[in-house]
Amino acid sequence: MNILLLGAGGREHALAWKIAQSPKLSKLYIAPGNPGTASVGINLPIAADDFPALKNAIIENKINLVVVGPEDPLVKGVVNFFADDEELKNLPVVGPDRIGAQLEGSKDFSKQFMFRHNIPTAGYFSVNADNIAEGIEFLKKQQAPYVLKADGLAAGKGVLIINDLKEAKAELKAMLADAKFGDASSRVVIEQFLSGVECSVFVITDGDSYKILPEAKDYKRIGEGDQGLNTGGMGAVSPVPFVDKTFMDKIENQIIIPTVKGLKADGILYKGFIFFGLINVKGEPYVIEYNCRMGDPETEVVMPRLKSDLLDLLEGVATNTLSECDIQFEERSACTVMMVAGGYPEEYEKGKTITGLNGITESLVFHAGTASDGPVVLSNGGRVVAVTSYGKNLEIALERSYRSIDKISFDGAYYRKDIGFDVR
Repeated sequence: MNILLLGAGGREHALAWKIAQSPKLSKLYIAPGNPGTASVGINLPIAADDFPALKNAIIENKINLVVVGPEDPLVKGVVNFFADDEELKNLPVVGPDRIGAQLEGSKDFSKQFMFRHNIPTAGYFSVNADNIAEGIEFLKKQQAPYVLKADGLAAGKGVLIINDLKEAKAELKAMLADAKFGDASSRVVIEQFLSGVECSVFVITDGDSYKILPEAKDYKRIGEGDQGLNTGGMGAVSPVPFVDKTFMDKIENQIIIPTVKGLKADGILYKGFIFFGLINVKGEPYVIEYNCRMGDPETEVVMPRLKSDLLDLLEGVATNTLSECDIQFEERSACTVMMVAGGYPEEYEKGKTITGLNGITESLVFHAGTASDGPVVLSNGGRVVAVTSYGKNLEIALERSYRSIDKISFDGAYYRKDIGFDVR
């Protein structure tokens, strides 16, 4: 099979690394990819949301299956574009259509979906420019901290958790009236705050059946002890110790099954990954958010722990035979630590020379934000590389990742030294 994978980050490098191991693979193309994906496939200099150029590449390279990595092309309707094209309408794509992608693309849409299908989640109220007064009244009835979420995609920055009511009211007005997050905050979801420990669960579905992938826990704050600004993710661990069989059974029965059945009941054809951002509240799982794709940096620990052939599962999605596919997990733990640019998640510099990558022997290095200048690899994003290691437990896996990080350097590099601190 010839596969085209869309995307350019650490998630896509991890997916490409796993797909490349399949005996079913003929050629793997990544658009646009990065220097890491170039080591396991063929990069195409095409943006993941340049649909006409992708069409030409699909025809030219005789692509049999498209896998969409990031959320942006899904929300923009890449699946619909292919389905509506006479030459591509029969091409299998792993990823939901534009409506299914609204699970991530609109917080209001996902909240309505969860309430409609009795899926446990926090109480909420949706606010736009016309009902700010009602939104403020809803805020007053909540207890601190106050949660404000931009309805649309805001590159992971559209969620505010505020302890002071006066500040929360001011931020609500800034999001709506002053477009703090652009069009993404033309509608804001005010949520009841839930207190507990978070984790991420992933499934792949063909619209009828599903397979649960290894769970993970990521660390979003820039500072150790989960302090400071939110980032795209500073590291992740898998498995998650508190996600035992009892808790996973609750997740499956109360959340996963109602979600898959709910999508079908609503007439939404959903073929692809579903990311469940969950919180454990006194032993009960609640959905914080859905994503319509795999998480990052969670994919960098989930794919190493997937023992089964990923391409076999992807083909099962394409042919509606996922129920017949086998899925097995690697028993070892996997941990990833993200090396980021100095200053991230605020202003940071790109173009820093990265050294030491070729000397890593006991870890996997997934490229998240890199570029190449001939043989030289340069930093090209806030999150630069994800260093993932196996171990018989989390402690050993983390020790290996940190040993490997000591061998990698670039100007201004920063990483958290306490990934997994709360579950070890």
